[in-house]
Amino acid sequence: MGVRHAFGFFLTWWGAYLLGALDATMLFFLPFGIDALVIYLAARDSTFFWLYPMLATAGSVTGAAVTYWIGRKIGEMGLEQFVPARRLERFRTRVQKRGAVAMAFAAVMPPPFPLTPFVLTCGALEVDRWTFFGTFAAMRLIRFGSEAALARVYGPSVLRFIESPPFQTVIIGFLVIAIIGTAISGMMLWRSTRQPRVSHA
Repeated sequence: MGVRHAFGFFLTWWGAYLLGALDATMLFFLPFGIDALVIYLAARDSTFFWLYPMLATAGSVTGAAVTYWIGRKIGEMGLEQFVPARRLERFRTRVQKRGAVAMAFAAVMPPPFPLTPFVLTCGALEVDRWTFFGTFAAMRLIRFGSEAALARVYGPSVLRFIESPPFQTVIIGFLVIAIIGTAISGMMLWRSTRQPRVSHA
């Protein structure tokens, strides 16, 4: 199974947008998936290499907007269903003390940094949306743009590496992880919506 077979659905300009959006939601799980796609597309298309980080950023902001909106809806009490208590407290402290700086690091840091729980927390704490999305978009563009620029410079080498048999095996492994992780995330989300909410008098 080659790259084109494994990611054929996403190997287009709109695929970069779609995978970027899915990557920032609560349901989809594919570590480094959007990064690998941006690198591959930029290495393959030396003329429009600059377009793919912009599309990935736009998609990422779209997905983050959905996650942020869910955070606003569930509030701080609802966060406990999605974010472990210890991690939630760290996120809450980071958001309250550092604000946009914390958001910048969250948007740039690769996995295993838990981006989705952080975005949920920002929504639940009602962080200013203009500051949040402005910072988020800028830092994502820096991340994806840097990857695309390097892929443009080292295009042939990048393509040879990505299309090599060992890397194909890695891709298959990541696809298996994506299927399992997405199924688990979907089940957790479904179970959380089925749990009765405790009313406070």
